[in-house]
Amino acid sequence: MGSFELQTRDGLTTVTMNRGKVNAINESFVAEGLAIFEQLRHDPQTKAVILIGQGKFFSFGLDIPELYGLSPEAMTAFIRKFCRLYHDIFIFPKPIIGAVNGHAIAGGCILALACERRIMTDGSGKIALNEVTFGASLFAGAVAMLRYAVGNMNAEKILLTGSMFSATEALSMGFAERLAPEAELLGQATELARSLAVNAGANYASLKRLARGPVVESYRKLEDQSIREWIDIWYSPGAREKTRSIQIR
Repeated sequence: MGSFELQTRDGLTTVTMNRGKVNAINESFVAEGLAIFEQLRHDPQTKAVILIGQGKFFSFGLDIPELYGLSPEAMTAFIRKFCRLYHDIFIFPKPIIGAVNGHAIAGGCILALACERRIMTDGSGKIALNEVTFGASLFAGAVAMLRYAVGNMNAEKILLTGSMFSATEALSMGFAERLAPEAELLGQATELARSLAVNAGANYASLKRLARGPVVESYRKLEDQSIREWIDIWYSPGAREKTRSIQIR
């Protein structure tokens, strides 16, 4: 079984992350995600996309236990592909709605931020970019997307505290544009996607590119440097000690 399930109906494609209990991101997840969004980009039957997780997690983020043993060279290659995945989602030329069904942590939060619009369940799900708490850093693109979504002050609060924020807090900061009961989340995301799909086309893609292009330009030149810095920090003794104990249940 792959890491995603796809269902297309009436011009809307729902992409469901379904890798285990927490939708943790590993090498096969990223490779499959890159292929899927490239396919949907050119699929004439897909007018808009909904990205959602299966279960109680949108995504836990990187599968740290699985990735822990990678060499610095292999980890660098993986991180470059992950950055390309969120970049491809961020500049996706069609409407893409993040239906944040549960916890969106670290890399999972980044995937949600890359989506054009986000609706979050009003349940117990939390969002966090908690890298600071386990000795890691972040990538220039992820930080730029965060600032674009929530503004500079909120971005700094999220990054430097590593706190887990409730759905209500996420709404107040601009991470989510609305909250929905769990049973209504996919329906509301579908309704929003359908309303945007009406105008999807070359003009929509052009306007989206104009809106998001400056964000991309703000991180493009810094991304490689931030990845190198991330790798240096990731393999430092302090970070290795903290990440060694992380488990996925």
